[in-house]
Amino acid sequence: MDNVISVIIIDDHPLVLNGFEFILNRNANILLKKTFTRAKDAVDFLETEQIDVVLMDINMPDMNGIDATEIIRKSYPDTRIIAISNLNEGSIASRMMQAGAAGYLLKNVSAEELIDAIQAVYQGEQVLSKEMSDVLSDKQDTVPKITEREREVLALMAKGYTTPKIGELMFISPLTVESHRRNLLQKFRVSNSVSLIHKATEMKFI
Repeated sequence: MDNVISVIIIDDHPLVLNGFEFILNRNANILLKKTFTRAKDAVDFLETEQIDVVLMDINMPDMNGIDATEIIRKSYPDTRIIAISNLNEGSIASRMMQAGAAGYLLKNVSAEELIDAIQAVYQGEQVLSKEMSDVLSDKQDTVPKITEREREVLALMAKGYTTPKIGELMFISPLTVESHRRNLLQKFRVSNSVSLIHKATEMKFI
């Protein structure tokens, strides 16, 4: 490959950053521009630097990787994102891919697999580690598909608002709120609001 691929890493674990830095700095086709421990700092950096590929952790202190991916993809659609995580859960991987990530790798990835993944997403491909590919093939239907209205109701429920108050805030009737709530319970396959909020939080919908 003739083009040099510019990369940044977002991860709040020093050992992970050091390990990935070592791998990337040994490859002549990859230029590691900077590393970040906070997602917001990386987003701010992208305002001044055009970056080809972002390696993105999921759990960070200031912003989760799903939200950060959505922000970056919306503002910088040419920047490709690979999730790098210890979480081998199909629901999380699916959410990352839905947010716009081009790949999902586990942190035990080999140096060769990491380099190949960066080059692949740079060329417009999607990549998954073998473990995640197996998990996703087993759990393709486990991630609920919810509407924007349902997402708003879910967020307000998580804040503890009552049905009448949610209706007031969203300018809809309490009956409509209840309809959205029932749909959410069905889609998340739970029987009550407490379980709904718990599961939605685990799956990074909240």
